[in-house]
Parts: sequence; structure tokens; C-alpha cells
Amino acid sequence: MIDDKLTYQIIGCALEVHKILGNGFQEVIYQRCFALELESAGLSFGREVEQPIYYRGVDVGTRRADFIVANQVVVELKALTALEEVHIAQAKNYLVAYDFEIGLLINFGASSLEYRRIFNDKKKPVNPRASRR
Repeated sequence: MIDDKLTYQIIGCALEVHKILGNGFQEVIYQRCFALELESAGLSFGREVEQPIYYRGVDVGTRRADFIVANQVVVELKALTALEEVHIAQAKNYLVAYDFEIGLLINFGASSLEYRRIFNDKKKPVNPRASRR
């Protein structure tokens, strides 16, 4: 299970970028600034990390994740006026395809920073109490 502290730190980095830049820039500018904030916070990360996509166990291609933080959280950035259901569905699909438990969808394009914690429903954490029975 992912510690909420990590996702709070990541969101804090995004909030700092949005506080300084506001909205209205292209996504690549937010990516660069976000990377600087993650670095400043001492968080390990990979940017534009290529991940294989599998279909029924067959490698059918790759997709680049915007960020993988601490080898635990997939972070997808957007610079849109508003997040839509299709963006949330896309982020969920990446979690399943990459086999990660949690992700963050962060939108810098709105007047206030938007973010969503996204969970991989197919990756259920083990309940330690249940295994004791």
C-alpha cells in the first residue's frame, strides 16, 4: 500500500508550480517546472518513462508515462481548461497497463490546480488480518 505522505508531497510540488506560474502555459512548461519541484523536494522520479503495454500477455507497444515518482506513483500531467471523464479513464488505464497501485492526474490548465488520485481496481492490497484466519 502506498503511503499517503508520498502523494501529498507530489501534490504539494504541483501546487507550488501552479502558485508561481498560474494557468495558461503549455504542458511541457509545467512538466519542466514540476520536475524541478520534485527534485527540490528530494523525490526520486523518472520523466517520460517508457512503459510496455500488454494485451493478454502480449507486448503490443509502449506508452510514455509523464512521471513515475519513487517507483510507486504514476503521474499524468495535463494543461486543460478542465479535466473530463476521458482523462480519468485514460489515467486508470495506464495504471492497469503499467501495473501500478496508484496514480495522480494533475491539471495545471484550470484557474485552480485540479488533481485526482486514481487507483488501480485490479491491484487489491492484501489485508493482513484476513491472512491470519
